[in-house]
Amino acid sequence: CVLYGGEKQVYFSILENDLDKLVNTPSVYLVEIDFEGTTYKAILQDIQFHPVTDKITHADFLLISEDKPVIISIPVNSVGTSKGVVAGGKLNINRRKLKVKALPSALPDSIELDITPLKIGDSIKVKEVKVNGLELLDPKSDVVLAVKVTRTSARGGDDDDEEEAATAEAETESAEA
Repeated sequence: CVLYGGEKQVYFSILENDLDKLVNTPSVYLVEIDFEGTTYKAILQDIQFHPVTDKITHADFLLISEDKPVIISIPVNSVGTSKGVVAGGKLNINRRKLKVKALPSALPDSIELDITPLKIGDSIKVKEVKVNGLELLDPKSDVVLAVKVTRTSARGGDDDDEEEAATAEAETESAEA
């Protein structure tokens, strides 16, 4: 492993099982690395795997300080039950993580998006996501998640629902074009 971002790079090794616990989690974690009596606060910046065995071969950690912003990808979680999904639509998650820039103290474990008001054809774009202390770095027009029309939702329900679903599907297709 390499710890960089300070006055000099620090090279160290870590047991694979210990590193596995950090790598195989969807949450964002700040780690404390204790090396030769000095404690460093860092985040996992990059990881490399063996091409055949998928074992971890190398990890880069970035030294952080509370007054310098860091760039990191944070997982996105949907919260609630969408009106469109209840009506038979399908929730498509296009971005499972969003790249953000923030001070370490402002980093949440995940970004939670309330999907309750979403109807069939509705979506949430990056520009609509607001989290205090975070600057979103992904393109503002990218769709994070959307409720799409399914065959079931287009066939089922009363006439009003069918018209609404057809209209929503047409709007979605024209927006994507």
